[in-house]
Amino acid sequence: MDQSVAADDYKASGYGAIEVGFGQRPAILVIDFQSSHVSPEFPFGGRPLAVRALENTLALMAKAREHDIPVAACYTAYTSEKDVPYWKIETVRRNYFHGDATTILDQRVAEAGCDLIVCKSGPSMFYETTIQPFLTKQRVDTVILTGVNTSGCIRATAIDSFQRGYRTIVPEDCVGDVEEGPHIANLRDIERRYVDVVDRKRVETYFDELRTRNDRT
Repeated sequence: MDQSVAADDYKASGYGAIEVGFGQRPAILVIDFQSSHVSPEFPFGGRPLAVRALENTLALMAKAREHDIPVAACYTAYTSEKDVPYWKIETVRRNYFHGDATTILDQRVAEAGCDLIVCKSGPSMFYETTIQPFLTKQRVDTVILTGVNTSGCIRATAIDSFQRGYRTIVPEDCVGDVEEGPHIANLRDIERRYVDVVDRKRVETYFDELRTRNDRT
């Protein structure tokens, strides 16, 4: 199989030709900023892209609070070894149990003002959690995805969000991964198909535009 397909070939084929765009009622989903990802004491924790994503997400959450925009966060944990899926990640299989240090949600996220915090058991934040009724109650039409990892839980949540009919926006500087290569490749791929990839400043501008628009009506 020819592995040299260039981005221009996708573009010429019509991939990414239509923007998703922003809707009228956004919510922010904050995915897996738990100690295993953000603390350097753990095998894949404290990586530069994840730390950058956390810092930018905290700033975006502060902006959301100013505009009364819903924010939901999640972490991943299990009850017992029998409860754990067949992850191929050693830390997840051996340590991701309720109460273990790896599963603790970063304190800054918890204190930033989440309207909902859920524990998830799979890659997607939508999988068997209460996020769907939460978004329905808030009449959300636009989902802003932040968190880690881009190639895993961000991608899975983006696809589930897309499949549920939400306008899905991924600010690149609010998501991170263990390595830069998978981070870039997966953002490029989901942008071709399901989401708009922007940056934090663009989302903040959107929040301001919403306020201005609402003040006029």
